[in-house]
Amino acid sequence: MNKNKDVAGEEQSGALMADVARLAGVAISTVSRALANPGRVNEKTRAKINAAARQLGYTPNAMARGLRVGKSNIVMIILPGSLYYGASQVIPQVLQSINKSLIQGGYNLMIANLDRDETSERHILDLAFGGSVRGAIILSSKLPEVDGRSLANSGLPIVSMLLDMSDAGLQSVVTNDREAVRDVTTELIRLGHRRFFYLAGPEGNYHDVERYGGVLEALEAAGLSEEAVHRSGGHLDYQHGFDIGVQAADDFAELTEKPTAVIATSDDMAISFVSRIQGAGLRIPGDVSLVSFDGSPVCEFCSPPLSTIKQPVEEMGRAAVALLLDAIGQRQTTASVRTVIRSKLILRESIGPRRSRR
Repeated sequence: MNKNKDVAGEEQSGALMADVARLAGVAISTVSRALANPGRVNEKTRAKINAAARQLGYTPNAMARGLRVGKSNIVMIILPGSLYYGASQVIPQVLQSINKSLIQGGYNLMIANLDRDETSERHILDLAFGGSVRGAIILSSKLPEVDGRSLANSGLPIVSMLLDMSDAGLQSVVTNDREAVRDVTTELIRLGHRRFFYLAGPEGNYHDVERYGGVLEALEAAGLSEEAVHRSGGHLDYQHGFDIGVQAADDFAELTEKPTAVIATSDDMAISFVSRIQGAGLRIPGDVSLVSFDGSPVCEFCSPPLSTIKQPVEEMGRAAVALLLDAIGQRQTTASVRTVIRSKLILRESIGPRRSRR
């Protein structure tokens, strides 16, 4: 019975492909080639084929799956943007971990994009629907969707890393952003701090929502209101962390009543912020305690050495690859849809007790 269903599906797929070819005014072989190897079909022809497929409601999942089986050992990584992430280097560390694990599993890594514009999104979808890749790991960003096509409908095994998409049924590997920031805020409160300054990522971003949520939970548990924390930033992406830190230093300088503890949501933000406020004569941690997020090695060599929440990116990369290869191999797994790997707080000289100001 299953075999008959498969045959019927293949026949239906072939008939639909013929319809797409007829509407686009091209040969069936051209439609097939556009699906299997998009780069071998010129852009104008691909556009006609895509338009015809949209008009007919044709999504070539069955064809894409048939092309993929046994014919590709490539896994694509979908980035949130540029590889450049300042001193934090989270994305390069993730790529290194994923690449090593994929090679050990007999697969090759392909970086699908360096910019999340429409052209690169369309290219990702061409690869996914065309059978050029066996699976995808998406890093801290939304699923590509252009002209009615979505990566979610490509039939590819997909794992999300850094961004929790488990509510959508997608295997997700994340760290405990909220809990980690809540715990360090609680520690700062224990040290006597009651006024906080928070350096934010882009408003609405998953990481910013989780990390700021951790601050608020710690304040509430201590009987403090949200007014105890001043937010700076919220407009620029994390890859602009140095700029966020510089602007935050200017915002900090304008406050009449200065916070005594600063929570920066990336190491880059913390580094540029500290540089600016020290230049203005403030002492770390004498006047202001500070903690950041990411755990880049450079924090140890700052002056003073910065306390930071270290993301377990190597472990997360290995876990993401293991989940993806299980899905590709259709191996049964009892793993939860959401895999959480805990971050680690590294305490250094940038945190200290609140001191009374005279």
